[in-house]
This record gives sequence, structure tokens and C-alpha cells, in this order.
Amino acid sequence: MQIGPYTIAPNVVLAPMAGVTDKPFRQLCKRLGAGLAASEMTISDPRFWNTRKSLHRMDHAGEPAPISVQIAGTEPQQLAEAARYNVDNGAQIIDINMGCPAKKVCNAWAGSALMRDEALVARILEAVVNAVDVPVTLKIRTGWCADVRNAPSIARIAEDSGIAALAIHGRTRDQHYTGVAEYETIAAIKAMLKIPVLANGDVDSPRKAEQVLKLTGADAVMVGRAAQGRPWIFREIAHYLATGEELPPPSVEEVRDILLGHLNDLHAFYGEPQGVRIARKHLGWYAKDRPENAAFRVVVNAAESADAQIRLTRDYFDALIAGESAGMQQTA
Repeated sequence: MQIGPYTIAPNVVLAPMAGVTDKPFRQLCKRLGAGLAASEMTISDPRFWNTRKSLHRMDHAGEPAPISVQIAGTEPQQLAEAARYNVDNGAQIIDINMGCPAKKVCNAWAGSALMRDEALVARILEAVVNAVDVPVTLKIRTGWCADVRNAPSIARIAEDSGIAALAIHGRTRDQHYTGVAEYETIAAIKAMLKIPVLANGDVDSPRKAEQVLKLTGADAVMVGRAAQGRPWIFREIAHYLATGEELPPPSVEEVRDILLGHLNDLHAFYGEPQGVRIARKHLGWYAKDRPENAAFRVVVNAAESADAQIRLTRDYFDALIAGESAGMQQTA
């Protein structure tokens, strides 16, 4: 998939998620096979650009190219200025958020609420595209609600405005993340556009990724919640799409090493105590598929320092590994 001058390979992309896709997680997903990883949503209001949260979200030092930064807001010229500001700070692709269903975002008429005003959508897209010399992409949903699935008309506006690629989540805003994603709307949009289309929604396995690509004809799949605690899903999907073979799941040893590396990166990026606090949700996601989940949560939530969090996590996984080895020896 081509976005401006950038070849996105493999065609498996990390969805931008507020509170999740910070720099440590983006870098981890890229190392494990994501072809592109957009930043968390960055507010377009310049009054908030120097807050601690915004400074972390706008930190791209050492991040592998292409660096994609998502911006959110409602006012065309403010979004255009935000795009320029982020390009000056390292962004190589600007992504506009018109897909977030969160109430606090939509109440401010940002995110997916913008899909209710197609004239405003056109003004925003044209303002941002004309403001920067880098590719501008757009993330939308199929519509505001079941009765207003206007994603096809928004998609046409996007292409006419010079948007370089369009990501579509197969749900309306009022569905949030409930129910089942539908792909017929994405397929219809892909058939009518010349620009690349990314299919998002319920892509949680290599086989599902292949199915969604076939159903929609999309150029890439976008993985969101399924990457939480499973960042290796990108290499699994990429390998399956390339070879038709499924990779074995990572060993407990590899999960331990990935997790410890992620913890160290979070602690270094945020410092204490913020890094310890943010790491807790990632630790919980890593453990969610294991039968020992409840015990692991108790262990990691007890850690109040970076050193304790690292030590308790290492000890926990080492005990799992020792138990598996003992079980294998008994079986033998």
C-alpha cells in the first residue's frame, strides 16, 4: 500500500487508540511487524500543546518512519495549524480523526460527530491538505447511526479533497465497539475510490485479516483492540497473508522478554510514578488470555515502583516457565 511517498509494508496497520498507542507501544508494534502505527489523538487546540500529555503524544524522537500523527478538532484553520505544528515536530503523515466515538469527544463535535456535517468535513479536509506538504489520511466510521450510514459520501469528499488514504471502522458511532463490524460499506467505498482504503473493526486473527481483505477489497487491515496485550499479532497476520501459514504463538519466554522490554520503555518514557501506573493496564492485557490472569493482576497492581514492577513481572513469568518445564519433565 502506498501513502504518498511511503510504501506501507506489510499492509497491517496499528489503529490509533487514545491512552494506548503511545510511543513505546507504537515502536513495539512496528518491531513486531506493523507496517504503520499512528499516534494517539492529538488535540488541535494550541492552548494544550505544552501540557505534559500533549508533549508525550508529540514525542517522535527515534521513531522509525513513516511517522503518522493523528489530530482531532472541529475548526478547519485550527486543525490546519495543528497539522503544520506536528509536521514541524516530525510528523510525516497527518491523520484526521473522524472515527472516535467517545462521548467527551463527540460532545465537542469532534471525532465521529463530524460525520453529521458533511460541509464542515469538506472544509476541514481541504484546509488540512492545503496546509502541509505531507500526505493527509482520514479515519471514519460507517456513519453516525444505523439510519445515517453516510460514509460513502464522506469518502467521496475525502478523495476530492486530496486525502491520501482512508481508514474505515465497520461500525456506526452509536455502536461504539459493540455488536459485530460490517464490511459491506467498506467494500462499497473501496469499489468507488482510487485512493487506498484500510479496513478496521474486529480484525483479531490472521484468518480474520485475510477474510476482511477478501470481503472488502481493501488495501490494508487496521488492528486496534486485538493488539492490546498481543503486539505480535502484526507479524502473525503479515506471515499468514504472505505464506498462508500460521506462526506458532510466542513462547512464555518470549512473552516475558517482550513484556519486560515494554515495561522498561514505559518507565523510561514517562518516569515514575506515571510509567508504573500506565504499565498496569498493559500488564493486564498481556495476561488476559492466561488462566492465571487474576493472580497476575494482584501481583502487578501491588507494585509501586518501576523496580518492583519489573522484578514481580520477571519472577511471575519465570515461575510460569519453571512450572511448564516441570510439567514437561513429568510427562516425559
